[in-house]
Amino acid sequence: MKNSSNEKRIFSGIQPTGNLTIGNYLGAVKRWVKLQAEKSDTIYCIVDLHAATTWQDPRELRETTRELVASLLACGLNPKESILFNQSQVSAHSELAWIFNCVARIGWLNRMTQFKDKAGKDKEKASVGLFAYPTLMAADILAYKATHVPVGEDQKQHLELTRDIASKFNLDYKVGDFFPLPEPLIEGAATRVMSLRDGQKKMSKSDASDFSRINLNDSSDLINQKIKKAKTDPYPLPDSLDELQGRPEALNLINIYAALSDRAPETVLEEFSGREFSYFKPKLAELTVDQICPISDKMKALLKDPNYIDCILHEGSTTAAQIANPIIHEVYEIVGLIRKRSQL
Repeated sequence: MKNSSNEKRIFSGIQPTGNLTIGNYLGAVKRWVKLQAEKSDTIYCIVDLHAATTWQDPRELRETTRELVASLLACGLNPKESILFNQSQVSAHSELAWIFNCVARIGWLNRMTQFKDKAGKDKEKASVGLFAYPTLMAADILAYKATHVPVGEDQKQHLELTRDIASKFNLDYKVGDFFPLPEPLIEGAATRVMSLRDGQKKMSKSDASDFSRINLNDSSDLINQKIKKAKTDPYPLPDSLDELQGRPEALNLINIYAALSDRAPETVLEEFSGREFSYFKPKLAELTVDQICPISDKMKALLKDPNYIDCILHEGSTTAAQIANPIIHEVYEIVGLIRKRSQL
């Protein structure tokens, strides 16, 4: 782990709910790997408590947590360079979440669009945990006084709420800038990868159609099939991004190619301008197979040793707690709560 006194500290989390997709890889994990190479603290968390906001089969939750860790390691996360752990092993997250439940306001949570989307029309049957999800997310970030959070566009609202909670806590208790106001890190051509079946819908692990996404454990044959059947339009690829307006499926495939090849979308269009999708899709499939299949192979090898994965999580949670526990102790002092002497 890098010098924890560094002013820049990056935190991000991901739920252990199903296989990672190429959307998760390009929108988050690939950037995480790049960020750990910089001179900043990087803390990456498997947010299993967030997964519990909707019912999970206990056995499957344990399995998907280990699968996610294997995926992250296979993608290049290095537990010697970044802290990698699961949320439930560090009690600071839950402790600070309750404090933030008392700081945040119901009106703020009522404005969260993700709750409305996930709860659907019958929100009265949604769990309290799903409603209070954003305060736990704020605790995840601020338990480490993180300064930067890699987020997709759909998570910006939650980060704004985190900033609001931090500001109100600092103001209510007159503690200056005790909690920092974390900044979003949004960058790259494919920060929001869309469904292969609908270019206006985000690629999701929970989509009913497996052909809407490319999973990191897909075989080369399946990747080829999925890209071949990806929805497009009858027009050739244009010269510029402006000409892709109104063509969401075409834009999505260009963005995926650009992100996989670490190139700008404009450069990709220069190469394929005037080409039909019958020419472009095989090129995209070839690139995707080259990038994804080695990850899949590494995942399978790692999953043969679950004890190794559990050790990674234990070591990561121990290191994470060493950072978070003193911060929680300060919070308790500020709020006026008395802790057991063994916790001091």
